[in-house]
Amino acid sequence: MIRKFACGTAALGASMFAATAAFAQEAAEAVAEAAAPVAEAAAEAAPAVANPGNNAWMMTATVLVMLMILPGLALFYGGLTRSKNMLSTMTQIGATACLAMIIWVMWGYSLAFGDTTYEGTLGLFISGGSYFLAGTDASSTAATFTDEVISKYVFISFQMTFAAITAALILGATAERMKFSAVMAFVPIWLTIVYFPIAHMVWAGGGLLFEDGALDFAGGTVVHINAGVSGLVLAYLLGKRRGYPAEPMPPHSLTLTMVGTGLLWVGWFGFNAGSALEADGSAGLAMINTFVATAAGALTWMVIERLAGHKGSALGFCSGVIAGLVAVTPAAGNSGPFGAILLGIVASAVCYFAVAKAKAKFGYDDSLDAFGIHGVGGIVGAIGTAVVYQPFLGGPGDGSTALGAQLGVQVFSVLVTIAWAGIGTLIAGFIVKAIIGLRVSEEDEVNGLDISEHGERAYN
Repeated sequence: MIRKFACGTAALGASMFAATAAFAQEAAEAVAEAAAPVAEAAAEAAPAVANPGNNAWMMTATVLVMLMILPGLALFYGGLTRSKNMLSTMTQIGATACLAMIIWVMWGYSLAFGDTTYEGTLGLFISGGSYFLAGTDASSTAATFTDEVISKYVFISFQMTFAAITAALILGATAERMKFSAVMAFVPIWLTIVYFPIAHMVWAGGGLLFEDGALDFAGGTVVHINAGVSGLVLAYLLGKRRGYPAEPMPPHSLTLTMVGTGLLWVGWFGFNAGSALEADGSAGLAMINTFVATAAGALTWMVIERLAGHKGSALGFCSGVIAGLVAVTPAAGNSGPFGAILLGIVASAVCYFAVAKAKAKFGYDDSLDAFGIHGVGGIVGAIGTAVVYQPFLGGPGDGSTALGAQLGVQVFSVLVTIAWAGIGTLIAGFIVKAIIGLRVSEEDEVNGLDISEHGERAYN
């Protein structure tokens, strides 16, 4: 009897415990369900916080792009000039970059990536919003390609270095004969009517080429075609250097050019991998492509030199490195490694022909081959991106866009960039030429721009 009572009591207790537990679970679920909207509202109200890892990577990438300008590009271009123009070339690059940075903060960022998107046709070409970065502070964030965000100041700084180096790249075509004052007058006009609209068209939501589906991961159109075509137009406006091409004008220091090449390659990892805006797999893909495409470009140029009956040269190595880097820029995150290698090979071969053959045939004086490598390499890379993007070459494309359709989009983006850069540069160049003139005097050119424009010499 006692045993039955105990068993009954135990069963009753277990039943009561189970009922209590079920009630508690139901109550907890009800509370959670009731609290969910409150939690969601709180999450929506809470300000976005920059991901520390991504933010740190983007700050690093920004500094790497700055390394490309000073000292990278300054040494690369400076070494290619004659010694009497070494400091002038480097000073023009540094001053151009500084001026571009100031302009970017004042109105450039707003025109390219401003928070306000204009309705209709105007919005295809420029953004709007607050100038002088009004309304932006340390808590402001910028979206990446996922749900993560980074500091808006970091994004602004990263894009600022792109504007700075693009303007500086043009100077390779005008080296040894353009007045310093003309450079300083040309840059603000050119940035405003050429660079900012093209950056918006390609990279900003609502931009003409962005909405068309153009692939440009890190600047094949925005940076390289833009700078190369602009340099070519400006070179025609300036005319040839005195004595060109009859007089030999070899580089005065390939050692410095080689150092500059190395710095450019290192900095380019910030350029390409940084354009992923996150420290993720896409950045890793851009990184390895920046290695292999560049290596293929460098070796290809030297092989072609040998096939043409010359020795593989240091200048050829440097030229091939830059050709590979330029070509892979639009494809950095839009290609597999095998496709990047093919792109480096093709671009290097085409750029070699442009530099060694086409320049002499058409008679233009692109002093340091800004168009021959950046312009031509950018065109090859931008169009070639449609091919290497496809999965059959190991690209990240999912096959939803046919090769022919993407090729059409890429060709259209190249043509728009060429036309916009060419016409805009003509306008900017003619304005400066009419007001202060573009070119130094014949006597100043003979003496060298180091002395005539800056009153100092690179070497004593």
